[in-house]
Amino acid sequence: MSIDPKDRLIVALDLPNALSALELVQKLGDEVSFYKIGLGMLTGGGLALADELKTMGKRVFLDMKLFDISATVTAAARGLCQYDLDLLTVHGDPHVVAAAVAGRGERPTKIMAVTMLTSLNRADLDAAMIVSGDIAELTTERARRAFLAGADGVIASPGEAEMIRALPEAAGKLIVTPGVRPEGSSADDQKRIATPANAIAAGADHIVVGRPVWQAEDPAAAARAIQASLG
Repeated sequence: MSIDPKDRLIVALDLPNALSALELVQKLGDEVSFYKIGLGMLTGGGLALADELKTMGKRVFLDMKLFDISATVTAAARGLCQYDLDLLTVHGDPHVVAAAVAGRGERPTKIMAVTMLTSLNRADLDAAMIVSGDIAELTTERARRAFLAGADGVIASPGEAEMIRALPEAAGKLIVTPGVRPEGSSADDQKRIATPANAIAAGADHIVVGRPVWQAEDPAAAARAIQASLG
């Protein structure tokens, strides 16, 4: 699939409210065309922010990670997809993915399945009583099942992108990788990370970067440097 190089970087607007997010968007200007709005922004005007970004000609990734019974997920996806979103996340359980696809209907929003959160490692999975096994292999199998359930793409760490891209079921699908940190940046709360260039080389279509951009002294310069590193 053809992806505009400028769209490969998705900046996460993990800020206190929509006003501070819009201030950042203004600072970034034409350097960034794609933004992620997460659950933390929902009560800070997240849906209004999504609407505003679309009127500005930006692309929007709404990261809600929906999870519930099928009827509820279908209803939520139906309502959210009215916002002309580009990407919407749901948990990667097959019944959740299928329900979201049904709710999306004919709208263009792509349903993205979350495999394993990039803030988790094997010890975290053990504490949550998740089946034993190598985390990369479990993530890859979870991605395969999500594709079979109708997902347009998956969210996975850079470390699993190459294995997922090799799946026959991944043909024509998107891979978006959070847990991306430019060289020399703090890992913060992420445990499975890679540089932007390495994530793209591993098979990711888009990378998500938040704090290294909006905490930078010059956010536009930080975004520009990331874009340049992608080649």
